[in-house]
Amino acid sequence: MLKFHFTDADMARIRMAGGPDPLWELLLSLHLLGGHDGSVVFGAWKRRIRNRLPGSTRLLLDLAPPRGYSADFLTPAPDRGGLETGIDAVLSTPRGGLRRDIARLAAARNLGARTLSLAEAGSDAMRSLGAALRGYYDVALRPYWAEVRNAIEADRALRARALLDGGTEGMLSTLHPSLRWQPGVLTVASAYDRDIRLDGRGLLLLPSFFCWRAPITLRDPGLPPVVVYPVAHDLGWSRADDGRGHDAREALGTLLGRTRADVLAAVADHGGSTSDLARRLVVSPASVSQHAAALRDSGLIVTQRRGQSVHHSATTLGSALLEGNLQIPQEPSRSC
Repeated sequence: MLKFHFTDADMARIRMAGGPDPLWELLLSLHLLGGHDGSVVFGAWKRRIRNRLPGSTRLLLDLAPPRGYSADFLTPAPDRGGLETGIDAVLSTPRGGLRRDIARLAAARNLGARTLSLAEAGSDAMRSLGAALRGYYDVALRPYWAEVRNAIEADRALRARALLDGGTEGMLSTLHPSLRWQPGVLTVASAYDRDIRLDGRGLLLLPSFFCWRAPITLRDPGLPPVVVYPVAHDLGWSRADDGRGHDAREALGTLLGRTRADVLAAVADHGGSTSDLARRLVVSPASVSQHAAALRDSGLIVTQRRGQSVHHSATTLGSALLEGNLQIPQEPSRSC
């Protein structure tokens, strides 16, 4: 059992993450990809991505095996800056932290030469790690980020109601069946026995789409305390992509480029300001602004100013392209 011990100051510093964390979702999706769990919920997703993954995914699977310890440095403290900010934090891990985490991994299993080289924090090794993280995210997570975000927003709404109805203690008691709250102590079912004293640092609660079966935390007690717990899933979330809508978006990604197609899909989904879209897509506002300008020039979105910000929405043409419903009339035949 893991036991988190709270002081009064810790109770005042319990926080709920504002949305999905790209690096935690990346890590936990690697656990699922490398193992056999969750086939009912994640089986279609695994089949869809497995043959598309870059070869560099092997490095990530070394760092995040489906059982046992995963490298703590892959999940720095969650930051609303998005994927690139998180990757920058990973690549800035001090050499001592890299050596410690790699040594823990190597004590349990054989590691590839590229993985072992990370312990020295060499520039080539770290560039390879950054490229591997980006390449995996683009194939395994980016096309499904709307589903991830929506499921986590639904969970946050549930926790907000639990907090209003039962206070902080009531909310903690509803997070997951394997979490048990007693005055001053949050117990997490685990194969390891450990007491974690928060000592005024508070606790971050992080709902996760790819977390499966049970909540988890970081191995290193000196890192910012976090409990990552699974959210509820629609069992058909990835199988729904097997139809024409997914094929249309794949083709659109080839035509426009993946990020530009994602911006169009996000605009068609709920619309929003440039900063809203950047947060949802885990890209920079400058990137969204650039792609939005190109989509607007092509007649796929419209942009309206609302006070100090702008709001983007899809045109009929943009929505039709996303859904694969665009019908282009044929030229009338001409007789000679």
